[in-house]
Formats: sequence, C-alpha cells, structure tokens
Amino acid sequence: MTASKKVALVTGAAQGIGRGIALRLVRDGFAVALVDIKREALDGVAREIQEQGGTCTTFSADIGDREQVRAAVDHADQTLGGFDVMINNAGIAQVKSIATVTPEDVERIYRINVQGVLWGIQAAADRFMMRQQKGKIINACSIAGHEGYALLGVYSSTKFAVRGLTQAAAKEYASKGITVNAYCPGVVGTDMWVEIDSLFAELTGAEKGATFNKYVEGIALGRPETPDDVAALVSYLAGPDSDYVTGQAILIDGGMVYR
Repeated sequence: MTASKKVALVTGAAQGIGRGIALRLVRDGFAVALVDIKREALDGVAREIQEQGGTCTTFSADIGDREQVRAAVDHADQTLGGFDVMINNAGIAQVKSIATVTPEDVERIYRINVQGVLWGIQAAADRFMMRQQKGKIINACSIAGHEGYALLGVYSSTKFAVRGLTQAAAKEYASKGITVNAYCPGVVGTDMWVEIDSLFAELTGAEKGATFNKYVEGIALGRPETPDDVAALVSYLAGPDSDYVTGQAILIDGGMVYR
C-alpha cells in the first residue's frame, strides 16, 4: 500500500496508448493499477514499471463486464491504498462499410468502447463518493468522435457516444468535485493502427501501409502521433493544473481535425 502517492487506474494498459499513459503517470509520481484482459503483456508492463522504481499492481479484467470493472477499482483501492484517477482507455477498432455491419459487430464494439467507459465512470464515481473525496475520470475518445470517417462508421459512433457520456457525467458529478474529460488522439503508431491499416487494405485493395501513410499526410505537424504524445495530455488531465477543466473532449492529433 502507498498512501503517500496518488493512485490512477488505467484500462487497456498492456500495450499502445494505455502502456504509454501508465509509464508517464508513474514518472509523474502516481502509483498505477494496470488493467487489461491480456495477462502476459500486462505483466510485462508491470515489470517495466518496477524496474524503473515505480509502484503498480495488475488486474486482469474484461472491461465490458460491469462487475469486473468494479472489482478492478476495488483492487486498486485496496492494494494501493487509495483511488484518485480513473482512465478509461481500453477500446477496439472496427473497419466495415455501413452496409455490411451486423448486429454482432455493433454489440462487440459497443460493449467495449461505450459500455466499458460507462462502467468505468460508474465504478470510479461511486468509489470517489464512498471515500468522500474529489476525483478525476478521463476517457478515451478520438478524432472519430468529432468527425465520422468512411469505413469507420460504427467505430466513429462509439466515440461520439464517449463524448456524450463525458459531457453528461461532467454535469452530473461536478457538485461532488469529480471532473470528467476525454482525450481525442488521431493517427497513432500502435498495433491498433496496424490493424486498421490492414483491414482497409482488405476492403479497398490498397497496399498495406497506404492508408496509414495517407492519413499521416493530412497531419499538419507532419508526423504520426506517438503514445507519449497522448500520455502528455493525460498527464495534464490527471494532475492539479486541470482542476478547472471538465466536460471536454480535447483533440490531440497534430493538426487533423479543427474544432
């Protein structure tokens, strides 16, 4: 237990953006609860943190399951001796034309991208109020939550839903001292974008790498995003300098979507 450090829980922490966020928050002085369904990869991130002298715990959970999310929050609180920040980072991609989307497709992606965020908001807010303290909830949105993209229609709709949940939760929990915000990445060099690029290639006949490169060409700053770029914004949202920020879905895309 570490009552001297603030505690953050990160879902989807085994790889990509989630891993980057966890490592950044450890550098910021947080104790971090790492949550993911991928046990082996999760343990690898934990070893990285421990080798750097950081404090962490791991919990394997399916974030589409409400009770498992609540159990993860309970584990973080009990094991690390507190609970201050919830980062609902876990999400999955889907590349399909609207004409070919099935009920199973919709159920699968909404279960993780929307229900997973909703269950995380509920569990975190309940824990903050039980502890009679303020807290921060930070959700994974996307540029696709500000603008719909062809072949990413249902995925885009999940991220629009995250924006709505973020705004509604910010209004509902403000009187309790709980802020709720979201971060909206663009084209990040992670395994998820490798998957998106590959699926675009299958559907359109484009060469592998072509879709990723096409989107990168539209970035004003001229390079793909990294998990560290995203983690820097999350660091701000998790820290005291963002105490007067709530209900926002902040674009961090290098200059792709302008709002």
